[in-house]
Amino acid sequence: MAFKITEDCIACAACETECPNDAITEGEEIFIIDPDKCTECVGFYDTKQCADVCPVDCCVSDPDHKESHDELLAKFKKLHPDKEPK
Repeated sequence: MAFKITEDCIACAACETECPNDAITEGEEIFIIDPDKCTECVGFYDTKQCADVCPVDCCVSDPDHKESHDELLAKFKKLHPDKEPK
């Protein structure tokens, strides 16, 4: 399941640089996660980096984009064909 950023975002940008997929960008008022690029850090880390660094806990699972671990791993391989998952 991809992550999303809730309206509680304070636009601090802490999450943007932590995303290994460049899935997080600055929106008009809050940061936004592109669900097509979000792998929940599968392939890179054991934890969700955006959620780990968010000072207001606004990086949460997006129920509109449910994906299994295998689907997230396949997305990782598609986004990063030159890398091996960790």
